[in-house]
Amino acid sequence: MAYTRGTSNNIIVGAAAFFVADTVLTPATLETPVSSASMKTTLGADADYTNVGYTMNGLELQFQPDFGEVQVDQVLDVAKLYKQGMQVTLATAFAEATLENLLLALAYSDSKLAGTKTTSAGRVLDLSAGDIGDVALERGIVAVGPGSGNAAVAANTERVYSAYRALSIENVTVSAKRDEASMFEVTFRLLPDDTSASYGKIVDRTFTTAS
Repeated sequence: MAYTRGTSNNIIVGAAAFFVADTVLTPATLETPVSSASMKTTLGADADYTNVGYTMNGLELQFQPDFGEVQVDQVLDVAKLYKQGMQVTLATAFAEATLENLLLALAYSDSKLAGTKTTSAGRVLDLSAGDIGDVALERGIVAVGPGSGNAAVAANTERVYSAYRALSIENVTVSAKRDEASMFEVTFRLLPDDTSASYGKIVDRTFTTAS
Protein backbone atom coordinates (compact mmCIF):
# COMPACT_ATOMS: atom_id res chain seq x y z
CA MET A 1 0.00 0.00 0.00
CA ALA A 2 1.31 3.42 -0.96
CA TYR A 3 2.30 5.86 1.77
CA THR A 4 -0.21 8.61 2.62
CA ARG A 5 0.09 11.33 5.21
CA GLY A 6 -3.30 10.53 6.68
CA THR A 7 -7.05 10.89 6.17
CA SER A 8 -8.49 14.24 7.18
CA ASN A 9 -12.03 12.82 7.01
CA ASN A 10 -11.22 10.84 10.15
CA ILE A 11 -10.52 13.97 12.21
CA ILE A 12 -13.50 14.58 14.47
CA VAL A 13 -14.31 18.06 15.75
CA GLY A 14 -17.50 19.07 17.54
CA ALA A 15 -19.58 18.55 20.64
CA ALA A 16 -22.10 15.82 21.39
CA ALA A 17 -25.76 15.93 22.36
CA PHE A 18 -26.11 14.38 25.82
CA PHE A 19 -29.07 12.20 26.87
CA VAL A 20 -29.66 10.55 30.26
CA ALA A 21 -32.03 7.59 30.54
CA ASP A 22 -34.49 7.23 33.41
CA THR A 23 -33.08 3.79 34.27
CA VAL A 24 -30.00 1.70 33.54
CA LEU A 25 -29.62 0.33 30.03
CA THR A 26 -28.66 -3.07 28.69
CA PRO A 27 -27.66 -4.22 25.20
CA ALA A 28 -31.28 -5.36 24.76
CA THR A 29 -32.96 -2.13 25.97
CA LEU A 30 -30.67 0.33 24.21
CA GLU A 31 -32.61 2.46 21.73
CA THR A 32 -32.58 0.97 18.22
CA PRO A 33 -31.22 3.33 15.53
CA VAL A 34 -33.53 4.37 12.69
CA SER A 35 -31.95 4.30 9.26
CA SER A 36 -33.65 7.53 8.17
CA ALA A 37 -32.90 9.64 11.26
CA SER A 38 -30.13 10.77 13.53
CA MET A 39 -29.99 9.15 16.97
CA LYS A 40 -30.52 12.66 18.36
CA THR A 41 -33.95 12.70 16.73
CA THR A 42 -34.75 9.16 17.86
CA LEU A 43 -33.77 9.79 21.49
CA GLY A 44 -35.43 13.21 21.56
CA ALA A 45 -38.75 11.58 20.73
CA ASP A 46 -38.40 8.98 23.51
CA ALA A 47 -39.89 10.06 26.85
CA ASP A 48 -37.51 7.71 28.69
CA TYR A 49 -34.53 9.94 27.85
CA THR A 50 -33.77 13.45 29.09
CA ASN A 51 -31.82 15.81 26.85
CA VAL A 52 -29.61 17.92 29.15
CA GLY A 53 -29.36 20.64 26.49
CA TYR A 54 -26.25 22.79 26.25
CA THR A 55 -23.00 21.38 27.62
CA MET A 56 -19.53 22.88 28.16
CA ASN A 57 -16.08 21.34 27.62
CA GLY A 58 -17.52 18.59 25.46
CA LEU A 59 -17.52 14.96 26.53
CA GLU A 60 -14.53 13.12 27.98
CA LEU A 61 -14.51 9.33 28.22
CA GLN A 62 -11.54 8.10 30.25
CA PHE A 63 -10.27 4.53 30.64
CA GLN A 64 -8.09 3.90 33.71
CA PRO A 65 -6.56 0.40 33.74
CA ASP A 66 -4.80 -0.80 36.88
CA PHE A 67 -1.81 -3.09 36.38
CA GLY A 68 -0.01 -5.23 38.92
CA GLU A 69 3.72 -5.87 38.70
CA VAL A 70 5.87 -8.96 39.00
CA GLN A 71 9.46 -8.26 40.03
CA VAL A 72 12.28 -10.80 39.83
CA ASP A 73 15.83 -10.76 41.13
CA GLN A 74 17.50 -10.84 37.73
CA VAL A 75 15.78 -7.75 36.23
CA LEU A 76 15.94 -4.25 37.66
CA ASP A 77 12.63 -3.31 36.02
CA VAL A 78 9.46 -5.38 36.39
CA ALA A 79 9.46 -8.64 34.44
CA LYS A 80 5.73 -8.80 33.82
CA LEU A 81 2.62 -6.64 34.07
CA TYR A 82 -0.85 -8.03 34.56
CA LYS A 83 -4.17 -6.26 34.48
CA GLN A 84 -5.87 -6.33 37.87
CA GLY A 85 -8.48 -3.61 37.65
CA MET A 86 -10.33 -1.18 35.42
CA GLN A 87 -12.22 2.11 35.86
CA VAL A 88 -14.10 4.04 33.20
CA THR A 89 -15.43 7.57 33.72
CA LEU A 90 -17.41 9.99 31.56
CA ALA A 91 -17.24 13.72 32.28
CA THR A 92 -19.02 16.82 30.98
CA ALA A 93 -20.55 20.03 32.29
CA PHE A 94 -24.27 20.82 32.12
CA ALA A 95 -24.45 24.44 30.96
CA GLU A 96 -28.22 24.70 31.50
CA ALA A 97 -28.52 25.16 35.27
CA THR A 98 -32.02 23.73 35.58
CA LEU A 99 -33.20 21.81 38.61
CA GLU A 100 -33.79 18.84 36.32
CA ASN A 101 -30.10 18.81 35.34
CA LEU A 102 -29.03 19.29 38.96
CA LEU A 103 -31.11 16.25 39.90
CA LEU A 104 -29.23 14.20 37.29
CA ALA A 105 -25.86 15.54 38.45
CA LEU A 106 -26.63 14.64 42.08
CA ALA A 107 -27.91 11.17 41.14
CA TYR A 108 -31.21 11.87 42.89
CA SER A 109 -34.42 10.04 42.09
CA ASP A 110 -37.21 11.85 40.26
CA SER A 111 -39.25 11.90 43.48
CA LYS A 112 -36.92 14.61 44.87
CA LEU A 113 -38.28 17.12 42.34
CA ALA A 114 -41.84 18.42 42.57
CA GLY A 115 -44.05 21.37 41.72
CA THR A 116 -43.98 23.80 38.79
CA LYS A 117 -42.42 27.24 38.32
CA THR A 118 -45.82 28.71 37.42
CA THR A 119 -47.16 28.32 40.97
CA SER A 120 -46.35 30.41 44.05
CA ALA A 121 -44.64 27.44 45.71
CA GLY A 122 -42.46 26.98 42.63
CA ARG A 123 -40.39 24.08 41.36
CA VAL A 124 -38.69 22.45 44.35
CA LEU A 125 -35.67 20.12 44.52
CA ASP A 126 -35.40 18.48 47.93
CA LEU A 127 -31.73 18.42 48.96
CA SER A 128 -32.04 15.34 51.10
CA ALA A 129 -29.15 13.73 52.96
CA GLY A 130 -30.81 10.34 52.47
CA ASP A 131 -31.20 7.47 54.90
CA ILE A 132 -29.14 4.46 55.94
CA GLY A 133 -29.50 1.75 53.32
CA ASP A 134 -30.17 4.11 50.41
CA VAL A 135 -29.03 2.53 47.14
CA ALA A 136 -26.94 4.59 44.74
CA LEU A 137 -29.04 5.61 41.73
CA GLU A 138 -27.70 4.48 38.37
CA ARG A 139 -28.83 5.73 34.99
CA GLY A 140 -27.96 5.01 31.39
CA ILE A 141 -26.27 7.59 29.17
CA VAL A 142 -26.28 8.07 25.40
CA ALA A 143 -24.35 10.87 23.70
CA VAL A 144 -24.49 11.63 19.97
CA GLY A 145 -21.68 13.56 18.32
CA PRO A 146 -20.04 14.04 14.93
CA GLY A 147 -18.58 10.96 13.30
CA SER A 148 -15.74 10.20 10.95
CA GLY A 149 -16.11 9.56 7.27
CA ASN A 150 -16.50 11.07 3.84
CA ALA A 151 -16.87 14.84 4.03
CA ALA A 152 -19.47 14.69 1.26
CA VAL A 153 -21.91 13.00 3.67
CA ALA A 154 -20.55 14.45 6.92
CA ALA A 155 -23.96 15.86 7.81
CA ASN A 156 -25.31 12.30 7.92
CA THR A 157 -22.53 10.63 9.88
CA GLU A 158 -22.43 10.46 13.65
CA ARG A 159 -20.76 8.68 16.55
CA VAL A 160 -22.98 7.33 19.31
CA TYR A 161 -21.55 6.77 22.78
CA SER A 162 -23.64 4.51 25.04
CA ALA A 163 -23.07 3.73 28.72
CA TYR A 164 -25.29 1.09 30.29
CA ARG A 165 -24.78 1.94 33.99
CA ALA A 166 -23.59 5.38 35.07
CA LEU A 167 -23.38 6.90 38.53
CA SER A 168 -22.42 10.48 39.40
CA ILE A 169 -19.49 10.20 41.83
CA GLU A 170 -17.72 13.60 41.98
CA ASN A 171 -18.50 16.79 43.88
CA VAL A 172 -21.14 18.98 42.22
CA THR A 173 -20.94 22.75 42.72
CA VAL A 174 -23.93 25.08 42.46
CA SER A 175 -22.91 28.71 42.02
CA ALA A 176 -24.32 32.16 41.28
CA LYS A 177 -21.53 34.50 40.16
CA ARG A 178 -21.50 37.93 38.56
CA ASP A 179 -18.98 37.12 35.83
CA GLU A 180 -19.46 33.40 35.26
CA ALA A 181 -22.33 31.25 34.07
CA SER A 182 -23.84 28.74 36.48
CA MET A 183 -23.22 25.20 35.33
CA PHE A 184 -22.90 21.73 36.83
CA GLU A 185 -19.68 19.85 36.22
CA VAL A 186 -20.41 16.16 36.53
CA THR A 187 -18.30 13.00 36.34
CA PHE A 188 -20.03 9.67 35.90
CA ARG A 189 -18.42 6.39 36.93
CA LEU A 190 -19.39 3.70 34.43
CA LEU A 191 -20.10 0.17 35.61
CA PRO A 192 -20.28 -2.99 33.47
CA ASP A 193 -23.56 -4.62 32.52
CA ASP A 194 -24.28 -7.74 34.59
CA THR A 195 -24.79 -10.07 31.62
CA SER A 196 -22.27 -8.90 29.04
CA ALA A 197 -19.68 -7.30 31.37
CA SER A 198 -19.65 -4.42 28.89
CA TYR A 199 -19.60 -0.74 29.90
CA GLY A 200 -21.44 0.22 26.74
CA LYS A 201 -20.38 0.77 23.16
CA ILE A 202 -19.29 3.36 20.63
CA VAL A 203 -20.90 3.21 17.19
CA ASP A 204 -20.02 5.09 14.00
CA ARG A 205 -23.08 5.19 11.78
CA THR A 206 -24.47 6.84 8.66
CA PHE A 207 -28.15 7.65 8.29
CA THR A 208 -30.22 8.81 5.37
CA THR A 209 -32.26 11.98 5.38
CA ALA A 210 -35.98 11.26 5.53
CA SER A 211 -37.73 12.52 2.39
